[in-house]
Amino acid sequence: MNYLIIPVTAFSQNCSVIWDDETQQAALVDPGGDAETIIAVLAERGLTPSQILLTHGHLDHVGAAAELAQHYQVPIVGPQPADAFWLDNLPTQSRMFGLPECAPLTPDRWLEEGETVQLGNVTLEVLHCPGHTPGHIVFFDRAGRLLLSGDVIFNGGVGRTDFPQGSHSDLIAAIRDKLLPLGDDVTFVPGHGPISTLGHERVSNPFLQ
Repeated sequence: MNYLIIPVTAFSQNCSVIWDDETQQAALVDPGGDAETIIAVLAERGLTPSQILLTHGHLDHVGAAAELAQHYQVPIVGPQPADAFWLDNLPTQSRMFGLPECAPLTPDRWLEEGETVQLGNVTLEVLHCPGHTPGHIVFFDRAGRLLLSGDVIFNGGVGRTDFPQGSHSDLIAAIRDKLLPLGDDVTFVPGHGPISTLGHERVSNPFLQ
């Protein structure tokens, strides 16, 4: 599976385009804003997404999801239902950050731990990793050793937990019990900042020592 990172919004959020080499079937992960930029990059690459995947319900990860779903006529998939609180309150999130109002959003398909998402010949496993938000999920390409981690873990950091319904203990437990066992060789694309590997973070991330 290939991936391309498109930084979007004032928060430099990593919107990822992922696609299967064999079928060229593509998906967008966490399109937080700047829909026109995302559309232009996809056109330049000759890719058309078949679905939009969301790791969690924060505005900087979902802000352009509805517009892009309408543009491409594709479903919005994820996160886990506990993030309905955040998706229902997108207008409030917009006002908090002084951004144009974003309407409440209900995905076409919620996801649960253990379910999978198919992208051509690539199977993405869904892991529920609460803490940053209660319904946060990550997508794991086991064969390709690639993890789309949203705001759970970063290069040298972890997700904030000082938001409503956040839990630092839940976040660290999810990283230790669900992510690190996937293997040191797994590369992850975080929601912000540069990529890293789980092995590097296991030995160097100050929040995991």
